[in-house]
Amino acid sequence: MNQTTIRNTVRCTGIGLHSGKQVELVLRPAPEDTGILFALRSGSGTSFLSPKPRLVVETGLATTLGNGHDHISTVEHLLAAVRGLGIDNIRIEVQGRELPIMDGSAASFVYLLNQAGLRRQSKARKVLVLKKAINFEHDGKSIKATPHNGFLVDYTIQFAHPLIGRQNLKLEVTPDVFAQDIAKARTFGFLREVEYLHANGLALGGTLDNAVVLDEFGVLNSDGLRYQDEFVRHKMLDFVGDMAVMGLPILGRFEVFASGHAMNNAFLRFLEANAAEYLEERTLGGESLEAAPARKAVAKTEHVHAHPALA
Repeated sequence: MNQTTIRNTVRCTGIGLHSGKQVELVLRPAPEDTGILFALRSGSGTSFLSPKPRLVVETGLATTLGNGHDHISTVEHLLAAVRGLGIDNIRIEVQGRELPIMDGSAASFVYLLNQAGLRRQSKARKVLVLKKAINFEHDGKSIKATPHNGFLVDYTIQFAHPLIGRQNLKLEVTPDVFAQDIAKARTFGFLREVEYLHANGLALGGTLDNAVVLDEFGVLNSDGLRYQDEFVRHKMLDFVGDMAVMGLPILGRFEVFASGHAMNNAFLRFLEANAAEYLEERTLGGESLEAAPARKAVAKTEHVHAHPALA
């Protein structure tokens, strides 16, 4: 299986979740082995940033990447679309310090990328293969990862709200599955939190047009939910996007409970710091993702507790 990029340049504008201001986004093809590259345009020029776990500088309302000089926020939905559709190389140009929130899901980005088209490149795809089982835990949240010949996510959430409660979704994430079953799920929040954020000058672009908002009993959006379990589907979307911060696609099975951006990033930082023990970089060559040889999982699962500062 060879690397892919988009065929044509596409662009859009939208409102930033944090600033409430209009943001311009341009997606361009990129050469082999570029990976995901952000080009951040400002009055002083253009700076470049490639996602890495250690470059995640904020996980409060969204995932924010920074390099000490510049930062770009709310990257997880576009990263989920890029990784979910199996795109290896892309240049993401942004005028502003955040990506547009669009409708709060990845659907608009999937549409843009499909409009751009995909182009197969000449070099073989590189992936990170999980070699060893790990149970990463902190404060009642967990990510259990085991070797698997694909990208399977088994996600469970639990909220003390009558419309959510406990929801579980298990999917082998392929381009078709991502586009049909994950991409349209919107971010969600609670009215009391939204009111607090707006009162403190935060999430100024957040509206019922780009988020599912719940009061104590139900959904305030007039159009209701897109899926009965839209909440867990969006958490899975976020997980796909946060895992893309690793740079290369990760092959494994991930059993996730109650995780969020901070926990996801803590997990990636642990993997990055212990890559020699847990990860193997593999070139797929002409093999399909499903056909690539996989190592057998070891019998023992290692339990790792996240450092509080990271989680």
